[in-house]
Amino acid sequence: MLHILIVGLVAGFLARLLSPGPNNPSGFILTIVLGILGAFLATAIGQAIGRYGPDQGAGYVTATLGAVVVLFIWNRLVASGAIRDFNR
Repeated sequence: MLHILIVGLVAGFLARLLSPGPNNPSGFILTIVLGILGAFLATAIGQAIGRYGPDQGAGYVTATLGAVVVLFIWNRLVASGAIRDFNR
């Protein structure tokens, strides 16, 4: 469990550094959630294409890429008005 939180924190932080534009939602907990969602997304895609086995998960690099995708989707949903921005 602690490993998942550490991977989530690192992946979320790196995604915020790599992603252009507003990096909302902000905060320590939401950064971890962003990274964990990215890791789950990367694991699901990796398992679907045969890169990971059923008992394997995404590492730091693929979790970060997944978190960038999640952050991009979040920013597009805010820009389209589908969800509201928490910082406004």
